[in-house]
Amino acid sequence: MADDKKHAEIDAALVRQLAEILNETDLTEVEVERGELRIRVAREVTVNAAPVQYAAAPAPVAAPAAAAAAPVSMPSDPATIVARAGEEVKSPMVGTAYLQPSPEAAPFVQPGDKVKKGQTLLIVEAMKTMNPIQAPRDGVVADVLVGDAQPVEFGEALVLLEA
Repeated sequence: MADDKKHAEIDAALVRQLAEILNETDLTEVEVERGELRIRVAREVTVNAAPVQYAAAPAPVAAPAAAAAAPVSMPSDPATIVARAGEEVKSPMVGTAYLQPSPEAAPFVQPGDKVKKGQTLLIVEAMKTMNPIQAPRDGVVADVLVGDAQPVEFGEALVLLEA
């Protein structure tokens, strides 16, 4: 039983440390794994929900004439919208995106490059750990949607792939 209490104390201290990291760095989640022990601390960020709904409401009201003109240019836009919706490579974590392995090196990929499944597209640094972001499938890089050394959020689109 003393061993169980020891683990509970260690876990509580680790949880407190992880919570402090969340507060100090404005991360939305952090996860630690030690042997069989795995602890994930996350917080829900709802601050962005209200402004997005508020900002979206005026757009249709403010531009009814523009909505009528939009279908004329839509033939090229739906392809872009579909590609962005189905073929974005998104960040699996909060961190900083780096487009090249070192400041003096060439970028991992550029628009127009053909990539293979598993090829490194860029790196996201999180808590001093470099995490390669790999191509989920073969394709062509249509666009790199982030800049070098740019902070990124969980789920943010990083690269756009085409067939």
